[in-house]
Formats: sequence, C-alpha cells, structure tokens
Amino acid sequence: MSFALRRNRLFNNKMYAIVEINGQQFKVEEGKKLFVHHIKDVETGNTVEFDKVLLVDKDGAVTVGAPSVEGAKVVVEVVNPLVKGDKVIVFKMKRRKDSRKKNGHRAQFTEVEVKQVIA
Repeated sequence: MSFALRRNRLFNNKMYAIVEINGQQFKVEEGKKLFVHHIKDVETGNTVEFDKVLLVDKDGAVTVGAPSVEGAKVVVEVVNPLVKGDKVIVFKMKRRKDSRKKNGHRAQFTEVEVKQVIA
C-alpha cells in the first residue's frame, strides 16, 4: 500500500460524534447506517434528532461534553422501522436433576442512516 493511501486512512478528517441512542452509545458519521434498539412510532423516511451528544471530533478538534455537548445534535433518517435480530437461544440445565429450560428471543432493531452531525 502506498504511503499516500496509508496517510489518508490514518488522518481521515471526517467529522464524527459519540451519541447516546436509547441507552446505547454509537460512533456516528454522515452517511453511516446503524441498527439501534427499536424506536417506537416511527415510519420509513421519518427524520429523528438525537441531542444527547457526548463527544464531537471536528477536523481533529475534540469537544467532550459534561455530560453532553451543548448545541450538538445528530439527525438520522429511518430506513427500516422494524428489523428483527438473530435468534438467541437461552438454555439452562441442572445436572442430574432432570431440569432443563429452553428459552429464546429475537431482539427488535430500527435501521437508521445518519444524515447530519451538527456541532
């Protein structure tokens, strides 16, 4: 790999932010798609704003909030309002007791695409 390509990968001057969405923290950049915990009452094409931005990096200038950065927000567009995750099997067993319990679930997510990071 040439030096110029490596330098561009190392010093990528894209703006990114760390944002809290439904209790989870995500690193977001413009154009990035995310699977977040299910957001109720949204439809495909709706825009949603999240203002709990914990950190913003704008061309190497890092701003850390205490607890959040004032005036910063992330605007996302809903791509798919309900996506089911992989099946998770929970199997409990006690040896020599003839006790077995099999349970499972599929987590529900919302697929969103980041449109803007405003800081």
